[in-house]
Amino acid sequence: MFAVVRTGGKQYRVAAGDKIAVEKLAGEAGDTITLGDILLAGDGDDIADVSKVTVSAEIIAQAKSEKVIVFKKRRRHNYRRKNGHRQQLTLLRITAVGEAEKKAPAKKAAAKKTKTDAPAEAAASAE
Repeated sequence: MFAVVRTGGKQYRVAAGDKIAVEKLAGEAGDTITLGDILLAGDGDDIADVSKVTVSAEIIAQAKSEKVIVFKKRRRHNYRRKNGHRQQLTLLRITAVGEAEKKAPAKKAAAKKTKTDAPAEAAASAE
């Protein structure tokens, strides 16, 4: 399954196991994040419902990109400016692209069972 996600003003086509470099995101190496802005998702030629798809990724490292030299010059005015810039990047490994599973209702059902079993156990121990 693949998805097209938007982060840092750019769009990336990702699948499970891919490694991408994106604009700096908050987090330390080893943290797991969820990429929220999903534009398109599918499997082969089939298109999936975007609202049900989640993309989770693991932060590999925080790094800097290659240096970009900015040089300004105006002819015949003795004007020269040289500057450099290195953009902050986050390296991501896409761990999963797929349907979001609803685990919260299962926990509520388990909690209801334990609440109903507790009075029955108390009554049995009292006899």
